[in-house]
Order: sequence, then structure tokens, then C-alpha cells
Amino acid sequence: MKEHVYTFRVQYPETDQMGTVHHANYVKYYETARWEFFRSLGIPYRELEDEGYMLPVTNMSFRFLKTTHYDALLTVKTSIKAFKGVRLRLEYKLYNEKQELINVAETELAFVKKGSWKPCAPPQHLVQAIEKYLDSVG
Repeated sequence: MKEHVYTFRVQYPETDQMGTVHHANYVKYYETARWEFFRSLGIPYRELEDEGYMLPVTNMSFRFLKTTHYDALLTVKTSIKAFKGVRLRLEYKLYNEKQELINVAETELAFVKKGSWKPCAPPQHLVQAIEKYLDSVG
């Protein structure tokens, strides 16, 4: 499966008193990975917002396998798990510098119109970009 790769370093304020990355930071990591994934499709998230679309997270799940610490170089691999109608499900796999899987997550997003928050079909250019991506992994 083709995955978008995003690498970053853990910052000191992201750790807790136990010396590990606080669990709340994983939301931020995957949010940033998601933005970069859209950018890799040629559609920056900002562009979607400017066109009147929002993508709120409707579901999120995590599985914590190993801890990680300050200054660790981490890699998120993002892929599309499902895309149907107004829903997009993404899967994330987080690896440490030893390429050990330390966390897996999923998010489900819904396409809604900015302002009304009513579910709507995604813009056609995004559908085409996602279909092209999915064809390249199939």
C-alpha cells in the first residue's frame, strides 16, 4: 500500500513528567500528517477551506504500542483506508528511529459545507486526486 511519509522530531514541551510523549500530542502529529498528505495530493487543506469545505474529524482511534521520548525522530505513514460518499477514513502508522511501530491510529472525516456544517459531496478535483492516488496503490 502506498503511504505518504512525514518525519518530525519530538519537542521537549511534548513530553510529560514520566519523560515520554504525552498521549494528547498524537492528535497533533496525525493532524499535521493529514495536512501533508493532502498537500502531497496537490490539494493543500487551506485550498479546501477557501473553496468552502471543512473536514471535521468524526471518529478517531489510537493503539499505543511503545513509548517515545524527547528528541526522537519519528515517521508517520499515512494511507487511505476508505473513501465513500462524504466520508474519508485515514490510517496512520507511527515509527521510531529503529523503524519500530510505536502507534497506529485511524481518523474518519466528513466533508461539510463551511458555515452550514451540512454534509456534502467532496469537490471533484479532490475526488480525482484521491482516485489517482488509489489507482497508484492498486
